Amino acid sequence: MREHSRDELVRKLAAHAESPQALVDVLDALERAGHLSEQRFVESLLQRRASRYGRRRIEQELDQHGVGEAARLEALRQVSQTERERALSVWRKRFGQPPASLAERGRQHRFLAARGFDAETIAWVLKHGGASDV
Repeated sequence: MREHSRDELVRKLAAHAESPQALVDVLDALERAGHLSEQRFVESLLQRRASRYGRRRIEQELDQHGVGEAARLEALRQVSQTERERALSVWRKRFGQPPASLAERGRQHRFLAARGFDAETIAWVLKHGGASDV
């Protein structure tokens, strides 16, 4: 099982609800009872995604799930603090050595960009990735 965001539950349950208001009432009751929590959802998403994806990808997922602005900003602040280390770990798992050619450099850059790491972080990883003291 995993945590769900309120928006995600609205999309999934809308077809089964008696009315939109009934669905809102049920979700409000779940929040009051502690069964539905935006904070737990954000923590769960970070737990599942942060080790493999960059800030941009995580930001996109938070937006997609309709996470509130305060929780979203806090989550992005947390992942920003470890962005380089996470990118380096992802790069080392996949490649483990600096690019030998310009084509390989492009391939490694695209790989990291597709996982949501920004250009500055990618440049740092490609520059420092082969160093043993990083």
